[in-house]
Amino acid sequence: MAEPIAVTGLGLVTPAGIGAEATWQGVSAGRSPARNDPELDGLPVALACRVPDFDARTHTSVERPWRYDRATQFLLTAAHEAVRDARLDPADWDGPRVALVVGTAAGGIGVLEAQHRRLLANGAGALSPLTLTAFLPNMAAGHLAIDLGVRGPALQTSTACASGATAIGTAALLLDAGLCDLALAGGADAMATPLCAAAFAKMGALSRRSHDPGHASRPFDRDRDGFVLGEGAAVLVLERAAHARARGVRPLALLAGHAGSTDAHHATAPDPDGTALRRAVDAALAAAGASRADVDHVNAHGTGTPLNDRLEAGVIRSLFARNSPSVTSAKGVLGHTMGAAGAVEAALTVLTLVRQSAPPTANFQRYDEGTDGIDLVTGAPRSQRVRLALSLSLGFGGHNAVLALTRADGGA
Repeated sequence: MAEPIAVTGLGLVTPAGIGAEATWQGVSAGRSPARNDPELDGLPVALACRVPDFDARTHTSVERPWRYDRATQFLLTAAHEAVRDARLDPADWDGPRVALVVGTAAGGIGVLEAQHRRLLANGAGALSPLTLTAFLPNMAAGHLAIDLGVRGPALQTSTACASGATAIGTAALLLDAGLCDLALAGGADAMATPLCAAAFAKMGALSRRSHDPGHASRPFDRDRDGFVLGEGAAVLVLERAAHARARGVRPLALLAGHAGSTDAHHATAPDPDGTALRRAVDAALAAAGASRADVDHVNAHGTGTPLNDRLEAGVIRSLFARNSPSVTSAKGVLGHTMGAAGAVEAALTVLTLVRQSAPPTANFQRYDEGTDGIDLVTGAPRSQRVRLALSLSLGFGGHNAVLALTRADGGA
């Protein structure tokens, strides 16, 4: 990268709580809030990890949250926290020099489903005139731009479950190209809806451990049987390191490199030989001016599906045979937040660098032959020196996105 990109602010809304600190504490504690969800009653799988006690009016300036899909409400809340954390005031910034990139897998799917049910039950006259502005995939970025006065590029990325990480990489490209001075980048989704739950269950992607919801999401564990639907949002404030210094702001971490690749293999299954993911890791490290030996920690995608975890463990095992970085997955606690996941996990990776602590992978008990040979953090947070960490994201369609993050001070 031409110049290091500084991460100067974070905002999070997840099933572990509202705010970066609540999420960090929840993931570090390793207890999942997953439960059988009344909104999914009657479906083959009714498990979900939901954001608890959420009211957008409490956390933002939004007075009429019913205008927005639930995912956009999460995004607005996370963005306000990130802006405060970066010591920014939208009233003072140069709006045309601020960019916004948001990842999503499904846009405002909750609104679309609800309005479709209304159409079938009561006819076209019953539809809300706000259906499209709440549902269209670009509108989360559009609504946030209006709310914060962002007048530079405002984009929405969609690479399925890699969307949030792709958004962060895209924002870095905008900064690298000099097209903005500040960028808000992240992801948001709220896909624990009847249609999505039924569709994921039909393809066999969800855990069916309904008798034990809190232990259903089991990344890398021998008895994993699929993921649990989650929801949430994360936003990072990015700026060139020189810009942050000029503002007198100390970065939380540096986004030193990023890369994407595509499997071109299968619509849902990752390429079992991991060639494309391996190539993305090496490209992100090259952009960071680093080598495989420099990696201290990996925040894995770790969905808890048999194929993902086997592929990802195999790639990590083959790439890092000599230095064996610590590995963790937050999905044991948070479930799979879909298009938000890459951004949520990037934020957690930044916090790992700041606190020099790797959170545990919840619900892990035993490796199998496909997941062994990696140094998974289990049981409790691990205090360790972390100078460079990777955040890996994989999505349906064969999308891979890798972020290489380093300590802001270089860290001895």
